[in-house]
Formats: sequence, C-alpha cells, structure tokens
Amino acid sequence: MLRFLAIIGLTLITSNLLAQEDMAPGFQLLENGKFDKAESFFEDYLEQDPQNKTAKLCYGRAVGLNGDPKKATALFGSLKDSYPNDYEVTINYNESFLWDKQYEKAKPLYKDLVTDYPDKFGAVLGYANTLSNLKEYEEALVWVNKAIDLNPENPSAKVSKKYIRLGYANEYTNAQKYKEAEHLLLQIFEDFPEDKDALTNLANLYLITKETDKAKAIYWRFATNKKDSITARNGIALAEHIAENDKEALKVSQRAMESLNSVNDTELIERTNNRYVQALIWNRQFGKAKKQIELLEKTNPDRNWIRASKATLGMYTANFKMSLKNYREILEKDSTSFDGNLGLANALFASDRIKPAYSAAFQTLRIFKNQKDAQGFIEKLNGLHVPTVQDHAAYTFDNGNNVAFSNTINGLVPWSTKFKTSVSYQYRNTENTITQNKAESHVFTLGVDYKLMPNVNLSSLIGVNNSRFETSYSQPVLNFKLALKPYRLQNLELGYQREMQSFNADLIEREIVMDNYGLTYNLGTNINLGWYTQLMHTRQSDDNIRNLLFTSLYYSVFRKPALKVGLNYQYITFKDQVPTIYFSPEIYRAGEVFADLRGDFSEKTKYNFSAATGLQRVQNDPQTAIFRAEAGITHQFNKRLSGNLYGKYSNIASATAAGFEFTEVGLKVKWQLQEKPIFYAKLDN
Repeated sequence: MLRFLAIIGLTLITSNLLAQEDMAPGFQLLENGKFDKAESFFEDYLEQDPQNKTAKLCYGRAVGLNGDPKKATALFGSLKDSYPNDYEVTINYNESFLWDKQYEKAKPLYKDLVTDYPDKFGAVLGYANTLSNLKEYEEALVWVNKAIDLNPENPSAKVSKKYIRLGYANEYTNAQKYKEAEHLLLQIFEDFPEDKDALTNLANLYLITKETDKAKAIYWRFATNKKDSITARNGIALAEHIAENDKEALKVSQRAMESLNSVNDTELIERTNNRYVQALIWNRQFGKAKKQIELLEKTNPDRNWIRASKATLGMYTANFKMSLKNYREILEKDSTSFDGNLGLANALFASDRIKPAYSAAFQTLRIFKNQKDAQGFIEKLNGLHVPTVQDHAAYTFDNGNNVAFSNTINGLVPWSTKFKTSVSYQYRNTENTITQNKAESHVFTLGVDYKLMPNVNLSSLIGVNNSRFETSYSQPVLNFKLALKPYRLQNLELGYQREMQSFNADLIEREIVMDNYGLTYNLGTNINLGWYTQLMHTRQSDDNIRNLLFTSLYYSVFRKPALKVGLNYQYITFKDQVPTIYFSPEIYRAGEVFADLRGDFSEKTKYNFSAATGLQRVQNDPQTAIFRAEAGITHQFNKRLSGNLYGKYSNIASATAAGFEFTEVGLKVKWQLQEKPIFYAKLDN
C-alpha cells in the first residue's frame, strides 16, 4: 500500500520534476517503495541544493512513507509558508495527513482543494481516498468516478475504486445487506477480472449466508497456482463444515496438508495446520487433534492460532477452563482479536457465567460493529432471560375409559442473570366414560429460581391443589430441586416434590398425596456414549411406598440430524398391592431399545420423533411386549413466538395409573413478552 501511495504521489509532481535527471535515481527509489534509501538520497541532495522545491517535496514524501508522517507534515507545512498557493505543495501536505491516519483533518483540506482545483486528478482522487478511509463509501464512489472521468487510463483510480468497493461491501455485509454487498464485489471484476481480494471477500460472504456451493465455486476460481490451491482447500473445508459435511471437510483439509511439502510460506503453513486441527475437532477425533496441537506447539510456541485451537478443543470436549485460559491469553496478546473476544463470550456462557458472557459479547460488538455472530450470541442470551408466557393444552385418554383435558399457563420473569420467579395455573378435567365419575383440579403455584454459583441452581415451588368432585378438598403442593454439575460432562439433580394423584377422577377423589424424593444423574462422554439414571422414593398418604429405578445407556449416532439410540431398564416396587385402585405391583421390570431423532425441516421448523420397544413383566406374570412413541413439530413464527404440536402413545404399565395404553395429544405455545431482559440496560454500559 505504501508503494501504491508513492506511485500516486509521483503522478502529482509535474513534468519539470522529470526534467531534473540528476534526481532520477531518487524518483526510482520512491516508485519502488525503497523509502529509507530515498530519504537518504534526497537528504544528501538537499545538502547540495537546499532550496530545490522538488527535492524538498520528494524528501518529505520519503520521510512520511518511511514511517514519520508527522515530520513530513511539518516539512510540507514549511513549504506551504513559502509557497502558499502552490498546488503540488498543498496536495502533498494534505496527503501527509492520510499517511498519519488523520482522516478527519484531511477531509476539509481536500474538500477545499477540489473546490479550487475540480479538474485536478490528484486532488479528486485524494478526496475519494480520504472519504473511503472515513468509511463514507457512497460519497467516495462518486469522487473516485470523477477521478476516472478525468483520467480514464490511470490505474491508480481504478485501484482506489476497488478498495472503496471492498470497504463498502464489508459495511453492507456487517449490516446483513448481503445482496448489496454481493453486487459491489461482482462489479470489481469489471476492472480486475478474477481479482484475488474480490474472490476472497465474495467467498467469505457466501460462507456467512451459508451458500456453501457458491463459496466452493469461488474458492476453485481462486486456485490458480499451488499456494492459492492450498488456500482454496482451506476455505472449501470450512464451507463443507458449514454445510454439515464434516467428513468431507476433513478429506479436503488432509489434501491441503499433503500439498504443504513443496511450499515455503510460513503464514500459509500455519493457516493450513490450523484448519486441519479444526477439521479433526469437527469430526470428534479429539485424541488426534490434541496430539497435532502438541506437535505444532513445539515448533510454534507462543502463537495465538495455537491457543485458538486449544480453546476450540476445550469447547468441544467441555473443558471450558482450558478454553477460558487460552481465550484470555489470546486477548492479552491481541485485545482486538475477534476469535478471542467472541470465543471468550461463548466459553463464559458454557461455564454458566452469564453476566461476564454478556460483557465479552458487548466488547466484541464495540470492536466489530454490527458483527452478525456477536449479535446472534447476544440474542441467544436474551432469549434465555426475557419474561415469557407458555400455554400447554393437552387431551389424554387410556384403555381404562379415562379421558382428560388439561391446560397449564406458566409465566416466567428473570429479574437478573441469577434470579427469576414464576407463576403457574393448571386446570385439569377428568372423566371415566363408563362409571361417569368426574373430577377437576386447579393447581396454583409460585416459584423462585436462584443461581447459587455457576452450575449450581436452587429452585423452589409452592402452591395449592384444589380438587373438586361431589365434594372438594385443597392440599399444598411443593417442589424443591438442587441442580449442579459436579464434574465435566456430568449433571446431578436432587429434589423433593409433594403432589396429588390426579390422573383420573377416581384417584382425585381418593385424595392420595405423594411425597417424592428423587435423584437424577447424567454422565456424558467425548466418545458419544451417555448414561442417564433416575432414582425415586415415594411415600404416599395411603401408607404405600414406591421405589423406582430408571437407567438408560445411549449412543449419539449423528449430530445433525441428531440421532440417539440406546437401552432402557426400569424397576419398580410397591410395598402394598392395591390393583383395584391403581397400578401397584410388588415388582415391575421393563427393558427396551429406543431411538430418538431430532432435526430441522427448515430454519424455522424443527421436528422430533422417538420410539421404544421391548418387554415388561409384572411380578411373576408372563412377559408382554411394550411400545411407546412420541412425535412433535415446532415452528418459530417469529423471534418471540413459537408453537409445538405433539402426540404420544405408550402401553408401558408404569406410564399410567389405571391401564396399559395411554395416548396424549397436545399443543404448546411460547411467547417472549419482550426482546430484551428487564435487566438488559444494566448490562449494556
């Protein structure tokens, strides 16, 4: 760029400069970008001819372009005192502010210059470049076109126009006006066919918009030599990852690695190794990725891209402490690093440190204004902490001739990142179509959730259950739960719940209170295996006692769509057997295989389907087959409103209190009452 500026500057010096042949070597040094030698040359020349204006101009340019723009400004300022109306002196003086990145000071100077000299190519082009540096791209394009009209064959103006378009396209991209950005980038090819900068920016644009086939096509256009072919494969690997073709991404990255043997380009070698490590992580080959990082760290110590790879590995393996450590080290070296800032925000969120995650995301947006990923991250945090209302309506029936309709309305208000309250009302109407027994229940609850520390949450719920049939009664309901993550990839919940038997009218009438003491534990791994276990001890007001064990070993086959398969086992005992009142065997066992599939029909519509089948045995009775299934579809109508329609069926005995077959259909609607949390203003400062 400095050499480009030197060439532009030389075109501003008139033909009398060229007539001085003894300064020709100095002119050549300036044109070739050898500013230190040019500075020495003209310094020596001025000792022989101290009043030579042309030599002073060239010396000032050499000084400024050699890294001392303020000195250059002072030199040109002195010349302006001697030549107040000299165009060549004035334009060099103005340009020195561009070298010093003082664009605001340069703007009015150039504006006055183009007013006085509207037909001077150098003045008009300088003004266009000044506006471009101030990111006033629309006006900059007007003035660079004027410069081209003045001198259509001059390459400098076309180069300036290219960079203005690149900057303008980037501004449109940040504003998520992707079609406008694409149009500007494509126009660059009119002046510079197959321009590398335009191709790179166009490919990045298609990656952002997830038009991965277009991105790959652009990268192949970029691949015109060996080095660029490696760069192209690095980009194509990322495109394959965005397209959720991680296996192909790894293959492409491996081919790029194989091509490095004959390349002597340190930066390209680093980028390719970095992409290869990422591809290993995307494919969950964590052991290989770790070894590769360790090898690279030996030959590339104290490098931020190595730290970024370690941080990414930590995020994928739930080693968030490692991620936090490396993202912070990245920011110590480069406080403006995008990967460091947004990576830190994601790692803090994964560590359940919500308020610091917000702060890191806001810092990212301060550095990278309107950046889409950072904005999306903040929107995700907002969605988890805004006041919401959810309505859940359901209709159920079983082969015991029981039918029921229920509707639950729940309101949730997060008052801070740690504290939230809730209120809920449930209405349930039940009837037996044979006995004509009818009952209804009304349950009111108030809840409080508090985060004691990251990954340790305490929730409590108190309320009343009012049940009505021929007579009525009211009973308190309680629910206390402590949820925590004792170690990586582990979740533990301890809880107590006081509830009423309310599945059908007969049970409601009997006023059976259940005190449930429960423990659930889930263990994940980095090899796609998981283990879930639930233990529950229940004491009932009719003096019966139930003990329940449910355990599930599962394996994640795919990530997108998410397919999980596994084995379930359930074991239940009751102290007393009262089969005429509710299902209460001395021993009940069930084993089943299951599959769970979740994916997207589109960006706004998701689906889920699960099914399980196996065998169950009640006490010493013969084994019988069991089957259960559930399917649902969720649609996001807009950012704040979503709906879920579902249906489920089960003939597993423990699924009902009065029979072997149970069916439910329901609708859930969730509405976020506002876009931002109540406490948002306190965070964004």
